[in-house]
Amino acid sequence: MERNEDSVDLSRLFRVMGDRKAVLFGIVGICTIVALVISLVLPKQYESTTLVQTRTAAKIDATGAAAAMALLGGGGGIASPTTNYIELMKSRTVLDPIIDSLDFEEEKKPDTKSFAKGYLDIKNVKGTNLIEVSARSTKPEEAQAISKAVVDNFLLMQTDMNKETQSLLMKFLDDRISGTKSEAEEAEEKLAQFSREHKVYSPDDQAKAAIDRMAAFDKAISEVEVAAKSAQASLDAANAQLGEQKSASRTYGVSDNTTVQSIRNQIVAKRVQLVGLEQNYTELHPRVQQARKELEQLQNSLDAEVLATVESNATTLNPTQSELVSKSALAAVNLAVATASESALKEQQAKKEAELGSFPDDVMDYMRLSRDSKVKNEVYLNLVKQYEQNKIQAAMESMDIQIIDPANLPDEDRPVAPRKKLITVIGFAIGVLFAMGYSLLAYRREA
Repeated sequence: MERNEDSVDLSRLFRVMGDRKAVLFGIVGICTIVALVISLVLPKQYESTTLVQTRTAAKIDATGAAAAMALLGGGGGIASPTTNYIELMKSRTVLDPIIDSLDFEEEKKPDTKSFAKGYLDIKNVKGTNLIEVSARSTKPEEAQAISKAVVDNFLLMQTDMNKETQSLLMKFLDDRISGTKSEAEEAEEKLAQFSREHKVYSPDDQAKAAIDRMAAFDKAISEVEVAAKSAQASLDAANAQLGEQKSASRTYGVSDNTTVQSIRNQIVAKRVQLVGLEQNYTELHPRVQQARKELEQLQNSLDAEVLATVESNATTLNPTQSELVSKSALAAVNLAVATASESALKEQQAKKEAELGSFPDDVMDYMRLSRDSKVKNEVYLNLVKQYEQNKIQAAMESMDIQIIDPANLPDEDRPVAPRKKLITVIGFAIGVLFAMGYSLLAYRREA
């Protein structure tokens, strides 16, 4: 009968193993002992963990940006602040001071990436806005110090970055407030001088009614002027922070995006429609409230489209640069929308003014100067209000990260590594595999 050489006679294999059991036990025993010795020789590793919580809202200083982030679902390279924070915690700014503070020999001093890989485990806890910063070291106190220093250095870096961002934005806003204040004072002086020269201090009831009807335009124009100045300040601040990175960034072509252009035109048309409604109805009227709601939805859609366009081209950028590019793109688009809205509203306002040609020239001039003064004062007051709000926000920026559980001091009797039992079991398993291999080799030799 022809014998299949690839088959194994188990009874004969077991007999071979029985004849050589001393050798087999020796192999398994040696591997197990070696593994045990290795587990005893390896330096003990201790782990300290700090648990922190991040704010869920994305920090982009443009109208509707937080809502836009929500629409994007928090995915991608830009939208998730928690993911950005994890990467920033591994940056040189955070880790280099820690590396310098440890007793590394100069030639064995690790770089940032090696240190993060060997000493740190920073992860998002189950998809929440919690970040767990775990540090390992051969000394319990050192592990605790590393874990604490990572969070402390990150908080310091965030505070410095936030201060820089806010100081730039506040500077640009302050410049625009100064200019707007001068314009408001000049408009008031022109109105007062005209009243003195032409003896027009209070127009008649018909003129007052016309002024009241035109007030909707005045209010809308002042709102878009404030939006334009605020967007310009945000754009200048973001571009100033980008600095040299800006020149190295890719051109995103957001303004050329047909979807962005379509939504922008819809926003302009909706604002003109809203002014028409406010001329005839109060702010509490359902049609006015519905129009405002639709305008807000269009703004959120515009922000979401801009962020999606930037995100699709920002895969090579680091988290900080991606956020700055997003701020710049959002501010630029919102500035363009505000400028287009202002032009459209002023065009409609001019048409309405032409319909008031029956009033005397003095009354018409008084109405124009009065409205001009009112608009400029409204813009100035709103900018001052926004300036104060930004000051409050600047004070709150350091609260982006809150420490939930501070770094613990590991128990010296409970190291996380080496795991002696696990290493010994692995050594035993390797010994069994070597023993089986030896048995099969002996079996083939006797065949």
